[in-house]
Amino acid sequence: MFQILGKINSPSALNRFGDVSSGGLGKFLNLILNILVVAGGIYAVFNLVLAGYAFMAAGGEPKKIADAWAKIWQTMVGLLFIAGSFLLAAILGWLIFGNTTALLFPRIETP
Repeated sequence: MFQILGKINSPSALNRFGDVSSGGLGKFLNLILNILVVAGGIYAVFNLVLAGYAFMAAGGEPKKIADAWAKIWQTMVGLLFIAGSFLLAAILGWLIFGNTTALLFPRIETP
């Protein structure tokens, strides 16, 4: 194969994922996706605790209670989006590729 730039080596930090032909890019993207989901879950738990504390500390004031409920509701909608994204990825993977995990565990095939 003709290579204009010559051989390009991957950065040493990415060597543990392997090269592109062995699915290294898919493993790296999967790791990034997992980190984002875990970070979103931790943020949601932290946000729920703060909203619960704000609800308890409202002292019967309707404005503070409404703000706390809004924060709880927004956190639950965020968690629904996180969970729904997996469902949507599975459905799209099944419709497009015939495999429900095609988008959740991407593999780049090389000839």
